[in-house]
Amino acid sequence: MRAAIQPWVISRLEAEAGRLALWLPVALGVGVLLYFAPRFEPPLWWGVAGLVPLALAVWLRASRPLLAWAVLLLAAVAAGFALVAWHAGRAAPPLEPPRGAVQLSGTVVEVDPLPGGLRLTLAGARWAEGMAPAARLIRVRLRGNDPARPEPGDAVSLRALVRPPPPPAYPGAWDFQRAAFFDGLGGSGFALGPVEITAQGGATPPLSGLRARIEARVMAALPGPVGAVAAALLTGGQSGIPPEAMQAMRDSGLAHLLSVSGLHIAIVMGLVFAVVRGGLALWPGFALRLGTKPWAALAALAAGGFYMVLTGSQVPMQRSFAMAALVTLALLAGRRALSPRVLAFAAVAVLLVQPAAILGPSFQMSFAAVLALIAGFEATRPWLMGGAAPRPLWQRAALLLAGTVLTSVIAGLATTPFGLHHFGRVQVYGVAANALAVPLTSFLVMPAGMAALLLMPFGGEGLALGVMGWGIAGILAVAREVAGWPGAALAMAPLPGLALGAIAFGFCWLCLWRTRWRLLGLAPMALGLAAWGWAGLPAALAAGDGRLYAFQVAGEVFLERRPGASRFTGEAWLRGLGDEAATPLPPEGELASGRIACTPASCLLHDASGAAAVLLLRPAPPPRGQRPAPDFRRGPHPACGTAPVLLSPEPIRGDCPGSVVVDRFSVWRDGAHAVWLDPPRVVSDRAWRGDRPWVPPRPTPRGVGQEPMAETE
Repeated sequence: MRAAIQPWVISRLEAEAGRLALWLPVALGVGVLLYFAPRFEPPLWWGVAGLVPLALAVWLRASRPLLAWAVLLLAAVAAGFALVAWHAGRAAPPLEPPRGAVQLSGTVVEVDPLPGGLRLTLAGARWAEGMAPAARLIRVRLRGNDPARPEPGDAVSLRALVRPPPPPAYPGAWDFQRAAFFDGLGGSGFALGPVEITAQGGATPPLSGLRARIEARVMAALPGPVGAVAAALLTGGQSGIPPEAMQAMRDSGLAHLLSVSGLHIAIVMGLVFAVVRGGLALWPGFALRLGTKPWAALAALAAGGFYMVLTGSQVPMQRSFAMAALVTLALLAGRRALSPRVLAFAAVAVLLVQPAAILGPSFQMSFAAVLALIAGFEATRPWLMGGAAPRPLWQRAALLLAGTVLTSVIAGLATTPFGLHHFGRVQVYGVAANALAVPLTSFLVMPAGMAALLLMPFGGEGLALGVMGWGIAGILAVAREVAGWPGAALAMAPLPGLALGAIAFGFCWLCLWRTRWRLLGLAPMALGLAAWGWAGLPAALAAGDGRLYAFQVAGEVFLERRPGASRFTGEAWLRGLGDEAATPLPPEGELASGRIACTPASCLLHDASGAAAVLLLRPAPPPRGQRPAPDFRRGPHPACGTAPVLLSPEPIRGDCPGSVVVDRFSVWRDGAHAVWLDPPRVVSDRAWRGDRPWVPPRPTPRGVGQEPMAETE
């Protein structure tokens, strides 16, 4: 059997030799992911040592090309590992802001509008006398009634409460601290008083001041959600969009329109290309001598680069601009522009600049959608091109409509696994919503927005912004209508990481090869979907602040909220457990067919066999402003041994025979905890993430007999 398979595989690889280069960015990405897999910080030399076989690949290139490609792919894996390790090594260490209020000063580099005020991003922040400027950025939300309007470049001072980036809401959830570590963010907080502008005219990132002025003028001309969406499309900032509008866009499958990406840059570059080429055609001497296409392409590329910087150089824009640059070169050279090699180049370019971006939904969903569309175009290209004879008008109109619908279907299917992994939701009617909203965006909203940008220096943007507002109002109306349909957005258990990896590998196999053996990619995709069904959800969760607890029984979530519990943590738990809403644990009684039994002093969770599994203690909260009375009990706690796992909002001192204890000290030291029943195990956030540069060290007690105080919200 093996002797028969090996020649077949070699013959397939030889037939696909021209596609082997497309696997280099995949291998590079695998190397980046391998860096994040261990629970310890791997040394840089691990990746550097993997580059040694490069010389072997060069030596084997002529005699054994397939073996040379295999060695080269292994070297690409090592290069990805070394690349992200190098980025991590040169990143500034995380900050430790004081726990109390501070007098914060720094230079404004970004101003983001929020539904209730402004948010400043400060560079060179200081909060202590004689302190060196912080090497990381600090974000501060101003009070809603603050009349000051700082601009990028201003030096400001304000009294604020600053906190480091929060840890994951539960073991395995999205790691905000890791994302902040690679993004250069050191902390965030809110102002306790008015902001004072102490100086003006400091250094700022490119176009940040222009971005802030555009946002202000757009939102002044178009108040409310329409203006916030218009500002997002023109400057890339989504912070000003009201939560209800954002939720409607998500539930209807239109949220991708708010993330400035390939669609938007294609519209911008297409408009500039058409206008410049049409304008040059009116100059016969220039057009006949030098042509119009090369100059229009270069102007479009320059406009695309300006738009990318203006909108903050987000990952989808980096991918889109890298592809646009290669497409422009291909057009100038007379080569086919829509090619998977262009996407491969864009993936390598983004990974070189931001290797950690591969962990985020923006990178994954953006590249998955474009790869699926390119593969779909390659598969249907002979039929789409037709014969030499021109198609009738009705056929071209039908083809355009079918192409719009098919594009939404292909992109939606390609991004669904990644959306499930990160958000635990599926938008059922996304095709219908996109069929209406995408044409509005392409033919009305973005052209009017570009016209408004061109007219702003002359103060004549009002009419163009009005037209843009009509289109956005239509998009929001579509979003609200579709989001209101029954079952528009289904909450589902998130796809586990390993299952997503199997699906992603099968997806790449299906899209990157051309011959029929590409269908073998369906096998790992099916395996990943099957693993999704096998993955068990935790039966109980304990928050890192000791104020929120959850039981999960048969897909239903039950919450115990202590005073000051975080609403954000509860929402993250619901997404992680695949539920829409939670049921509060009652003061007394039974729930879930007797699986949960509560008394005023505790709630007991039974396993499927009816045996006691997890006991949650419910001590009475102390009077407001007072700390819990110290526990001077001698000997084990009375609840010890009544269940294999004991959850307690207060410390349980001493040994607790017969139970694994997760108390206030446990979550203070090791973060949120999760409990699984089959097989029984308790995992903390610290055990899940390990010892990495973005994971804060385990806190040390402040003194004998002193217990940690919960942080205020």
